[in-house]
Amino acid sequence: MKLGKIKEVDIRTVWEHEQYDFSKWLAEEENIRALGEELNLSLTDVDTEKFVGSYRCDIICKDELTGKSVLIENQLEQTNHDHLGKIITYASGLDASVVVWIVANARDEHASAIEWLNKHTDDDVSFFLIEVHAYTIGDSVPAPMFKIIEQPNDFAKTVKAIAQKGELNETQRNRLQFWTEFNDVIEQRGKPFNKRKPTSSHWCSIAVGSSQCHISVSLLNKEHRIKVDMWISDNKELYDHFFEHKDEIEASAGCRYEWNRLDGKKASFICTYIPGLNYNNQENYPELMNKIIDSVISMRAAFSPYIK
Repeated sequence: MKLGKIKEVDIRTVWEHEQYDFSKWLAEEENIRALGEELNLSLTDVDTEKFVGSYRCDIICKDELTGKSVLIENQLEQTNHDHLGKIITYASGLDASVVVWIVANARDEHASAIEWLNKHTDDDVSFFLIEVHAYTIGDSVPAPMFKIIEQPNDFAKTVKAIAQKGELNETQRNRLQFWTEFNDVIEQRGKPFNKRKPTSSHWCSIAVGSSQCHISVSLLNKEHRIKVDMWISDNKELYDHFFEHKDEIEASAGCRYEWNRLDGKKASFICTYIPGLNYNNQENYPELMNKIIDSVISMRAAFSPYIK
C-alpha cells in the first residue's frame, strides 16, 4: 500500500491576508462551527470587524446555549505584546465572556500570560490561545487544523467558583463528578457533540442548531433515572410542528417519547428516561453515560429535519 506524507505548509500561502482572507474564511458557517467544536461551544450570530472605540476586533459571536459573547482575534504570525493588549481591550469594550486568540505561533511567555489570566479570573470569563496550522498530503489541497495551546481548566474554575459561594454538599459533589466523567466519555466517543463545562447543577444542555430549542440531560437521583429531553423554551408553534411529525420522529429515533406541551406555561418538552442512576453505586456510570450519548445522538438526528 502506498502512503502519502503529511507536510506542513506556510499558512500565509493559504490565507495571504489576515483580515480579508483568514477572518472571512473563519466567519463562514462550516469553519466557525469547526472552531466551536474545538472550544466545546456552539458559535452563532457571527459579526466581523466590530468597532471598539477606534479599534476593530476581527470576529464577535455568541455561544448558542449560554448566550455569552465570544471574541475572536486573529494573528497570522507569532504572538506579541500588542495583540495581547488588544484582546484585553476588545474583551473589555465588548463585555466578552470568552476570548479566543488565534495565532500562527504562540511564544512561551504569551502562553504563560493566558494561563495566568485563566487562573486569576472567575468563572465569568475564559481565555483560549490557539495555533492554526495547514497541512497537505502529496498533492492535496491544504487542510487547516486548530491546536489548543492554552484553555481554561473548567473543573478547577468550577470548584473555585463554588468554593467562593460556600462548600459543596454531597449532592453537588456527585453531580460535578458525574459531569466531569461524562465529558471524558464524550471525548472517548470522538465528541459526537460538544462537551459542556462541568458544574454542580443537575442538568446540562446540548445545542441542536437553533436558539428555539435544545437537548437537556437531567440527573434525577431521587427517581434513580436520567431524563433526556428536547426542551423548547417558549414556542408552542414549534412544539406543535414537532407533534405533527410525532410518528416520523419516533420511528427515526427508535424510541417512544413522552410529549409534554405544558399548556399555560412557556416551556414544552419531549423526553425519554434512562433508569439506573444512583450516586451511591457508580459501577454502571460508563454504561449510563454511553446510553445518554446514544439517546442524544438519536434524538438530535430525529428532530433535526423538523427544526425551523
